[in-house]
This record gives sequence, C-alpha cells and structure tokens, in this order.
Amino acid sequence: MCYQIFIDVRGERIKSSYLQLQLDLMKMIRLFITASIQPLMAFICFVAFALITPVLYGKNHQPMKTLFEFTGEKPDVEWRSSNDGVMGGISKGSARIVEEGMLFDGELSLENNGGFSSIYFNVNFDLSDFSGVRLTVLGDGRTYRLRLESDAFFSQRGPVNFSSEFKTTVDEWVEIFLPFSELNQSWRGRQLSGYTFNLQDIRRIGIMLADKRPGKFSLKIASIAAQNLKRSPPL
Repeated sequence: MCYQIFIDVRGERIKSSYLQLQLDLMKMIRLFITASIQPLMAFICFVAFALITPVLYGKNHQPMKTLFEFTGEKPDVEWRSSNDGVMGGISKGSARIVEEGMLFDGELSLENNGGFSSIYFNVNFDLSDFSGVRLTVLGDGRTYRLRLESDAFFSQRGPVNFSSEFKTTVDEWVEIFLPFSELNQSWRGRQLSGYTFNLQDIRRIGIMLADKRPGKFSLKIASIAAQNLKRSPPL
C-alpha cells in the first residue's frame, strides 16, 4: 500500500497521513486475526458438541429411532391383517405398499357382532430408551388405535394389548406422538389394569380400527419411529 505524504510548514498533513496509516494497519491486523481464529473456533465448537452430546443424551441413546419406513426405494414390507371374521364378522381390511407409504384400507361392518379391522407385525424391539411412538399418517378423519404387545399375559390366555387412540384429519398428513405412559390395557376388548408394559421386550405392533362406524376407511402410514422427548434436542 502506497501513501503519499505531503509536508507543509505546520506538519498537519504528516499527522493526518500517519494516523490513517495506523488505522489501515490496525484494520489489516484485525482481519488477519479474524480469518485465523474463525476456523479454530469452528473446530473447537465441533469438538465440544461431539463431547457434550453423549453426556446430555446418553452415549448410546438416540432421541429418535426409525422403526418402519414405508416410503423410498426400499420400503419396509406391508403388515399382515386380522379382521373380525375370526369371530363371525364380515369386515374387510388389509395393508399394501403404495407410493406414499403403507395403505391400510377396507370396509368396516357391524354385522354378526363384528366391527373391527386391524393390521400387525411381529417384532423384537427394545424401546426402553424411548418415551413413545411417533406416527406420520394421512387419514380419513376416523379414530384409529396403535396396539403394542410385550411379555405380559392375561391369565395365560393371551398377550395383553397396550394401546392408545389417535385421531386423523381428512386428506392431511399429520405427525402424532403417543407416549408409552398413557397406554391402556385390554384383552379382547376387556379393560385391564395392573399389568406391566415391558419396553425391553416388545413383540408385536399393530393398528386397529374399531370406531363402531360402518363404512369404508383409508389410512396411509409413511413412517413409525420411537422417540424420547426428554433427549430430543430442540428444533
């Protein structure tokens, strides 16, 4: 950088140019220091985040874990169906994979003491690090029920169902979180209490429609994930 200094009798121009030179040098030094420190500070922040995150959320604990993904190039397989035909009803329902996810649809009937349609999948999950299940669904305005089974049995007759209802919105994708702490207990429609839902040994997951409203139904499920709201970082 070149500076032209003009000298007069009073030396005012020399003072002015010298002051400007000092300011320019200070500016250059500040820019150099900033350019040198920023990458170092970014590296320090990255290392600190990597070290602190396991402490806050647990070394092996994830705030979110995908259980089923029904979209993309390699979606999970469709679930099996179980309808009220096992007790004489004539409701129809099944699941299949479509472009937007797993489609659970059919027609509910109340004839012959029927009135339910369901799909399910046998699993072997340990969800003890999570506080609930998050569903991404496109519904028809009806109320469905998430059903889970663990190692709890009702008088050795069959597994206890731990379930929670969720409402859908017509033709609108919604995310629904269902906490494990609010699950209801039942066995073949009979309400129970006192049984323990073992999060370390989840054996079946399912979705049921039994809202006592005959007619066609349709529910699309894009994904199902386990989530721990206590460990999930703020959005």
